[in-house]
Amino acid sequence: MNDAKPTIAQEQLRRFVQRIERLEEEKQALTADIREVYAEAKAMGLDTKIMRKVIALRKKDPHERAEEEALLDVYLHALGMTRE
Repeated sequence: MNDAKPTIAQEQLRRFVQRIERLEEEKQALTADIREVYAEAKAMGLDTKIMRKVIALRKKDPHERAEEEALLDVYLHALGMTRE
């Protein structure tokens, strides 16, 4: 018997699920757009692997990035692989 009127909680749940589904669709579209931009960059001769690294670095806090760089230098030096 599903003739009962939906409760407020059921209606809220339905709205949340619909919003999430809509956002997932938008996320898929954005992912496809980003993939296209990387393909364009690659077609122009750019190294997309390096581009991804640059984007990841730009997302980081400058202090966090500097700390990681310092640790990387310490590790490389310990292995005899100093960067120059």
